[in-house]
Amino acid sequence: MGDITLFGFEKLVAWQESKQLVKKIYKIVEGLPGQEQYGLGNQIKRAALSVASNLAEGTGRTGFRDQAHFSQIAYGSLMEVACQSVIASELGLVSPEAYTDLRKDIETIARLISSLRSSQKRRVE
Repeated sequence: MGDITLFGFEKLVAWQESKQLVKKIYKIVEGLPGQEQYGLGNQIKRAALSVASNLAEGTGRTGFRDQAHFSQIAYGSLMEVACQSVIASELGLVSPEAYTDLRKDIETIARLISSLRSSQKRRVE
């Protein structure tokens, strides 16, 4: 068969990290009480998926302006994940350890997306 060619987004560290965040979020949501799996759990899963999906979609765009736009959307979705994780923590739905772990991941991904977007914007100018 040979080597598998990676799509552009699969090479992005920001995408790789956001994919790991999605998997972590899904595992956390599995442990939520039933009603919260469909409430807050559903929202945080959708937001986390949006981060990875928008990073992937941006790499499919030919213009750096469009790429930067999708990176910005991904960043906004990441901020939704941050907000929802704070709320879940304050409601006692996730352990302090799980929240701290999520927070570190979110901060790392935020830096990666910011750097990516800055690079894309510089190429437009």
